[in-house]
Amino acid sequence: KLPFGNCRNCAGVPSRCGGRPNMKIPGPCTCPAPCHGWAAATTDPTVLRSLEWARAWGEAAAVAYHPGGAGLTVVDLDNPTAIAWAHEALPATQTVTSTRGEHWIYRGTMQSANAVRPGVDIKSQMQYARWLGPGAGTITELPEVVRALIVKEPSPARPASQTLAVPAAPGGGECRHRTPAFLERGIAMAEQRITEAREAVHATVYRTFLAVLSTHGRCGCLSDAHVARLFAAAQAKGESPRHCTDAWTNARTRLGM
Repeated sequence: KLPFGNCRNCAGVPSRCGGRPNMKIPGPCTCPAPCHGWAAATTDPTVLRSLEWARAWGEAAAVAYHPGGAGLTVVDLDNPTAIAWAHEALPATQTVTSTRGEHWIYRGTMQSANAVRPGVDIKSQMQYARWLGPGAGTITELPEVVRALIVKEPSPARPASQTLAVPAAPGGGECRHRTPAFLERGIAMAEQRITEAREAVHATVYRTFLAVLSTHGRCGCLSDAHVARLFAAAQAKGESPRHCTDAWTNARTRLGM
């Protein structure tokens, strides 16, 4: 949790540069180049072979990398519950076993964010992830459902209808559900996520709608009954029918549906 500095002035005293105490984010650095955390990432062989880095390799308890700099995004899953959610909600990709869970690695970059849902962090731009080996599986493109995890709810749209039976999608796309149980589990998990929200209910409802539509909304299998279940869960948390419709409309607009 305390990355090495990569210059003589900061070696052993990384807080000298003015960064935050845990140095995950570099401060206003007066060194020739930013030298801590993700900003220390380099592929320069001259730097990597220098005496200072030789010392770092010898003393480091672990090695990290900058996913965003490598064109990657890491979904950091910290516990079995988070891993189970990923298997249900995310497309398969390269996975690496971590100390407490797994890292799911996708091709593409995005803004990093912590605690996007229980036990789930996003590590990409301006963040580092521990290097735990090559893992297993084939890396795939960063899906919209991951990007949606950090999206803040936009200003509500003004829909023409206040009814619960909002069309989910025009249909006609390729069905990814494989079995009816896949869709049912996805709806049940979405209901649970809304029900368990303890704060930021508006944003949670929007992000959940966005995730459901991203995964289940393009082939026409998502029915009005499924949508009504999601709306009912949101209203049980105090959301109005108007807000549910707004959030659903905004989610569809975001996905171009």
